[in-house]
Amino acid sequence: MKQKKSDDFYEKVYEVVAEIPFGRVTTYGAIARFLGIGGSARMVGYALNKTLRTDGPDLPCHRVVNRLGELSGKAHFGHGVMESLLQQENITFVDENTIDLEKHFWDPSIELR
Repeated sequence: MKQKKSDDFYEKVYEVVAEIPFGRVTTYGAIARFLGIGGSARMVGYALNKTLRTDGPDLPCHRVVNRLGELSGKAHFGHGVMESLLQQENITFVDENTIDLEKHFWDPSIELR
């Protein structure tokens, strides 16, 4: 991560999400594990949901999926928006709502050490 690290959990989530590269995705759980709270994937989702409901930071939240590669957050983007954003980044899908995690997974624990 960049030099400045926040003590606020939501801010830490935002810092990680801001680092997800174009054409890659990560999971709620991978972010939680990186932040040292492995069982709190749902809290990562709450943090990201907050940015979509407010004038929060402009983040690539569409690059965060569940552990199976499913677009579990798509309801918060509006119909077809999350899928479209991922397709524009050449992210491939194994079915209508699931991306190819083996091909596109970005692990913050490795990339941001």
